[in-house]
Amino acid sequence: MSKNKFHLTFGVYGIIAGGNRLLVVKKNGGPYNKRYDLPGGKLGHGESLVKAVKRAVNEETGLEVLDVEQLGTVNFRYPWKQQHFEWNEHVCVFYRIDEYSGIPNTDVSQFVGQNPRGTQWVEVENLNLENSSPLVLKAKEFILLHKFIVSDTKFSHWDVLD
Repeated sequence: MSKNKFHLTFGVYGIIAGGNRLLVVKKNGGPYNKRYDLPGGKLGHGESLVKAVKRAVNEETGLEVLDVEQLGTVNFRYPWKQQHFEWNEHVCVFYRIDEYSGIPNTDVSQFVGQNPRGTQWVEVENLNLENSSPLVLKAKEFILLHKFIVSDTKFSHWDVLD
């Protein structure tokens, strides 16, 4: 596969868990449309990783993140026709967020580049490939195993839900 066929996305994402529940955002666009995803997003110009995850989680959940712990970085690769690209390569830095203040918003304000529709607590046993992004499945693995496994994942098929 030629290099110019890959769309590269880099982002930072927060894992906020309580017991066997995970705080997720409901997507309404992009390759994870109509799936659960983790709160997070791209870095702003000149923004540090930690500042970016705190800001993005706040924008998508309404929570003020007080402390984070970086868990690791993984790559998800899957077919997705977007613009002139045929594949998406999503590089994700995961953070564990145990300390925060506030109550998660069930709805969030929409602005350019914002596609989550609000948050929801979901039992991890109810998260699967049909209703969740690969990021959520990585968070589920972390919650169940109590450790973060750094491993890249390639999907030969990816359905974008309508």
